[in-house]
Amino acid sequence: MMTLREAITDAIRKKVAVGHFNISNLEGFWAVFRAAQKLGVPVIIGASEGERDFIGVKQVAALVKSVREEFNYPVYLNADHTYSFEKVKEAIDAGFDAVIYDGAKLSLEENTAATKKCVEYARQCGRDVLVEAELGFIGQSSKILDAVPEGVGLSGDALTKPEVAAKFVKETGIDLFAPSVGNFHGMVKDSGAVKKIDDVRVSEIFKATEVPLVLHGGSGTSDEEFLAAIKSGIAIVHINTELRVAYRKGLTLSLQEMPDEIAPYKYLKGALLAMQKVVEEKLKLFNNL
Repeated sequence: MMTLREAITDAIRKKVAVGHFNISNLEGFWAVFRAAQKLGVPVIIGASEGERDFIGVKQVAALVKSVREEFNYPVYLNADHTYSFEKVKEAIDAGFDAVIYDGAKLSLEENTAATKKCVEYARQCGRDVLVEAELGFIGQSSKILDAVPEGVGLSGDALTKPEVAAKFVKETGIDLFAPSVGNFHGMVKDSGAVKKIDDVRVSEIFKATEVPLVLHGGSGTSDEEFLAAIKSGIAIVHINTELRVAYRKGLTLSLQEMPDEIAPYKYLKGALLAMQKVVEEKLKLFNNL
C-alpha cells in the first residue's frame, strides 16, 4: 500500500488532488472512509486541535490505523491546524501520518523558527511524518459566516507571495505548503459569495516552492475554481464546513422522521449518509471521476 507521500506524488502526476475531510466523531469517520472506499481513491482524515480533544488523540490514531490495516486501504490521518510544538509532538507520538503547524498569525521569523522545530522533531521520530505549514491569513473558523471576513479572500492583504513562500519552504524544510490564494475557512450565507481562487498565484507558488500545495477552506468553492486550482498545483483540498452542515441537516431530518426513536445508531445514520454524499461528490471532482 502506498504511503501518504506516495499518494500525494501520484496525485500531482495525474493532476488530481487528494481529498482531506475533517471529522469530529465516528459517523464522520465512516462517512469519509466509505465514500473513498466506494470510489477506490486515497483519502486523508483531518482532526484539528478541538476535534482531537473531543475524539481523543490516541483514539483517532488507533481508529485510522485499525481500519487501514483491516481493509489494506490508503486512508491517512492528519493533525489539522496545530498551534504549538507541544501539540505537534503529541500528534506525531500518537501515530499521525501528517501534522500542520499553523503559525500564520506569527511574524515570518517566529513562524519559520517554530515550523523548523516541528520539522526537526518529525525527522527523528522514526517514521515518515509529513509536516505542513502556511503563510498568509485565511481565517480560523469552519462555520457559516454572515459575510466574508475582513482580510481574507482575493481582496485580503495577506495573500501569499511566491518569493516569500520559496524562502520559507527552503528554510523550514517542510513537506507541504498551504498558501493564501483567495481561500478562507468557513462558508458565507450569501449563496452568491462564491470563493474565488487565484490559480495564477497558485501556479507561481508551486513553481517557486517545488513542494505539494494544500488548499484550506475548500467548502463553498465552485467546481470550476477547484479544477483550476488543482490544475495549477494544488495537491490536497480540505473540506470541513460542508460536512458539518450536512451532518446537522441529516440529523435534523432523521429526528423529524423518527421522533420517538432513542437508538443513536438508527437516527445518526441519516447524518452519516448526508456526509458521505458530500464526500463522494468532492472526491469524484478532485479525482476526475
